[in-house]
Amino acid sequence: MINRTHALPVVRQCQILGLSRSTAYYQPTPVSGAELALMRRLDELHLLHPFAGARMLRDLLRQEGQAIGRRHVATLMRRMGLEALYRKPRTSHRHPAHTIYPYLLRDLTIRRPNHVWAADITYSTPSQRSPPVWG
Repeated sequence: MINRTHALPVVRQCQILGLSRSTAYYQPTPVSGAELALMRRLDELHLLHPFAGARMLRDLLRQEGQAIGRRHVATLMRRMGLEALYRKPRTSHRHPAHTIYPYLLRDLTIRRPNHVWAADITYSTPSQRSPPVWG
């Protein structure tokens, strides 16, 4: 998109395209051979243990004699698109036995102040309520 040999300066080309100049001058750094070998081994371990996360893969690599940290493993996993397979929480699915209450204000036109009142205590926990006054 950006042509360095064009008569229009690179700065102006970036302005026209709506890009910052840092994207025009960015040169990606090549991945080293050691890093590629490590990524290859991570891929092999992930195929053998698809449930393993960054910590378990770090431990497996350390058993093989490679000194590597958990965050480096997590970074490489994210770069490679690897993710540990495990059962994730399904918190947004309702239980089929729970009743669905109708919304009673759907077709009601509110015409004056104090016509409709509502209270919601959905997220109220005992620690958020004030203590009882004995007295």
